[in-house]
Amino acid sequence: MARAALDLGVRDLAQLASVSPNTIARFERGDALYPRTVLAIQSALEAAGVGFIAQNGGGPGVRLRSAQ
Repeated sequence: MARAALDLGVRDLAQLASVSPNTIARFERGDALYPRTVLAIQSALEAAGVGFIAQNGGGPGVRLRSAQ
């Protein structure tokens, strides 16, 4: 969801996170990854403008930070 909100392709996010496109595909399928890999993907998305929202009864989510 976060990747789509940023209009990033799999290869784009992989490059930002310094991982392979296959790793992004595995992550999106729900495969288990090393915690440091998940953190790299999360950090790349946050640097690109995504804010992660904790679960609050409606489930976890994402939002784009407003441009300043």
